[in-house]
Amino acid sequence: MDVCCDFLVIGSGIAGLRAALSLAEVGNVVVLTKADPGESNTGYAQGGIAAAMGPDDSPELHARDTIAAGDGLCELDAVHLLVREGPRYVGELIDWGAAFDRAPDGRPALGREGAHSVRRVLHARDATGREIARLLWSRVSGNRRIRVVDDALATDLVVTGGHCVGATFVTTSNTRGTASAGRTLLATGGAGQIFRETTNPAIATGDGIAMAARAGARVADLEFVQFHPTVLSVEGAPRFLLSEALRGEGARLINSAGEAFVQRYEAAGDLASRDLVSRAMVHETERTGSPVYLSLVHLDPVFVKQRFPTIAQACAQAGLDLARDPIPVSPAAHYMMGGVDTDLDGGTSLPGLFAAGEVACTGVHGANRLASNSLLEGLVFGARAAEAMQAASRPAPLPTSDAVVDAPIEDTVPDEGGSAIPSTDEVRDLMWRRVGVLRDRSSLERAVTQLQAWTGALAGGRPSQGDQRELGRVRSILTVGLLIARAALRRTESRGAHFRTDFPARDDLHWKTRIAARLHVN
Repeated sequence: MDVCCDFLVIGSGIAGLRAALSLAEVGNVVVLTKADPGESNTGYAQGGIAAAMGPDDSPELHARDTIAAGDGLCELDAVHLLVREGPRYVGELIDWGAAFDRAPDGRPALGREGAHSVRRVLHARDATGREIARLLWSRVSGNRRIRVVDDALATDLVVTGGHCVGATFVTTSNTRGTASAGRTLLATGGAGQIFRETTNPAIATGDGIAMAARAGARVADLEFVQFHPTVLSVEGAPRFLLSEALRGEGARLINSAGEAFVQRYEAAGDLASRDLVSRAMVHETERTGSPVYLSLVHLDPVFVKQRFPTIAQACAQAGLDLARDPIPVSPAAHYMMGGVDTDLDGGTSLPGLFAAGEVACTGVHGANRLASNSLLEGLVFGARAAEAMQAASRPAPLPTSDAVVDAPIEDTVPDEGGSAIPSTDEVRDLMWRRVGVLRDRSSLERAVTQLQAWTGALAGGRPSQGDQRELGRVRSILTVGLLIARAALRRTESRGAHFRTDFPARDDLHWKTRIAARLHVN
């Protein structure tokens, strides 16, 4: 099953769909999506989309908050572009009919979330991502120049003469195909499924990062994995994100004695940035030997259930009343700040290949993403990538910024070998235990050793020809897991979402720089 097009978009979240709509104005577009469109990370985004649209706000203030959360590593040009263009593209969604919550005067209602200094987050109740995805899909599905290939897992990029000219894919029936294109956009989302505990849907296995790395493209900042602090943690119930908007509306984190505790560790308390709140929760759990909880009991129960119907329903299914019960929570892998290294137009180091959204790394988030900047990033940089992809000539390879060190990946510990091909659960469990919220050299070295051994087993083995999609899932998780573990081992400091217990301080003298790397150095 082969297809040919002017533009290939791999992924069906906010970045890919927004790009497809622009690309269809000048050529034929094929969108490869590996599962139901509602399973993208966009559809799971509850909190909202941030934009400086309030009377007490400005792009400069939004930039300041973004840079503060990024802990010294944000690319300033990327930040200022994001906050300057954000209101334009959010306004476009409103013009297209996005059903954002409204204030009594009819203007979009603005909420506040962690590390934001003012209210600037637009919501569609507690299902903002789902509403944006619905809107974009309604426009894509009616466009005759966009062909969507469902249940198609992209497996590898096709590179000819040093240029990306498409990708191979496999369907749920194990039918193989090639999508040939003049330009290819990776919009595959994140990689939360690399960790045992995650807020991400099952499809978020880092396929785009893995494919790009195997093709020789540069990746960057992969040590910076954001762990969301408030995820429903009930034995036997699925992990479920409890949006930061809950704390924005006054929810409190408490310990088993009912005491608010975050301010003991962080001056900003419950509205500190996600990395700080996650570590405070881990430390409090270690201190008390008991779980921690999210409490909304002091808020109006009618308001709680009207404002957060999806979350209230998820809690009810676990036997809990969101408005009245302490809700057990713990951190889980949520978002990748790192990814495929790109310029401000989505161009990568591999000509013909572009990337936008969570799979990409412009440096806009630095070491830690500000809440509700993710949907905004996909919207703005998806549109910008589409504009760049329409250029007639092939782009030059991405230059290395002065702020980015380009380091070839080398084996940092010996490969013990001798492992069998692992299951995805084995890899995910290892990543959670060894490369999770708190890291140290010993755990990281053991992770790298095991991941290298598994990678060697996968490369040298002869797996059955049965489920090629499951094989692709293992391959992606192993590739990106190894890249993350090596990057975390290399950065001997603590910054943003990357915390080393053996190097607990931020070290600007040696590490105030972003690190790019290649899986294969050509």
